[in-house]
Amino acid sequence: MTAVIQAVLNGTMMGSMYGLTALGLTLIFGVMKVVNFAHGSLLMVGMFAAYWLIKLTGMHPYFALFIVPPFLFFFGYFMQDLVIKPVFKAEQQVREPLTVIIVTTGVWYVLDNLALMLFGAEYRTVRTAISGTSFMLGEVIVSIPKFSGFVVAVATAVGLALFMKKTRTGKALQATSLDREAANLMGIDQYRIYNLAFGIGTAIAGIAGCVIIPFYYVYPSVGVVFDIRAFIIVVLGGLGSIKGAMLGGIIVGLIESVFSQYITSTWTEAIIYAIFLVILFVKPSGFFGHKQDW
Repeated sequence: MTAVIQAVLNGTMMGSMYGLTALGLTLIFGVMKVVNFAHGSLLMVGMFAAYWLIKLTGMHPYFALFIVPPFLFFFGYFMQDLVIKPVFKAEQQVREPLTVIIVTTGVWYVLDNLALMLFGAEYRTVRTAISGTSFMLGEVIVSIPKFSGFVVAVATAVGLALFMKKTRTGKALQATSLDREAANLMGIDQYRIYNLAFGIGTAIAGIAGCVIIPFYYVYPSVGVVFDIRAFIIVVLGGLGSIKGAMLGGIIVGLIESVFSQYITSTWTEAIIYAIFLVILFVKPSGFFGHKQDW
């Protein structure tokens, strides 16, 4: 029984971080109605930024949360402004321009190969003050880095939900996501909102990079691992849904952790993809996906 409780706890903590990586993806889709295929690569940029910051300064990994996410925000903001916005303007009559997907796919390849050229293909780890530490909760072992990541993931999801509901900028993001033409008529600058959405989504990838780095390898293609799960999670939870992203992440984390106690990891992957396909057939909008996402 203790083994099952341990597996549930580990799955919940790891799943919350999968949910955190999916939050930025679902925000960008919810507002811009495009799938950002470069999201995993932006997570990789966040992980490398945190890695070098900790490696060169000896900084505590969670102090990096005050530096890396703001850097990633401006990185995403100006990438959207300089690379993606011209495509939107060229296809402004199209609700969900497929060309943007091709552009984000190109950004994915450019970022991954740029990291490969600059840092090489080797797997890197950074030893921090909390790496490998844990505490006992009854008979269950709780990893401090993963528990800290769980707390940061929940705080980020709650903060994002409050930002969307309580602030003027959040309401402008919601209005643009519902009807960008009507939002334009109300004086909302659609392209500035897109820049903000992409910047916030990228900053959330930076938060995920900071909390994952104490217990996970960083290498140029690490984003692919989280990207695939993020897409599954967003479909499970519902495109554009914050609570759906967190719930979907925890479901995937629990399947990985609990089922791996009894079957091989290959079969757990198969179960995750099977559930993904079932949800696509039965409820294509996901658990919480609907027209008014926020």
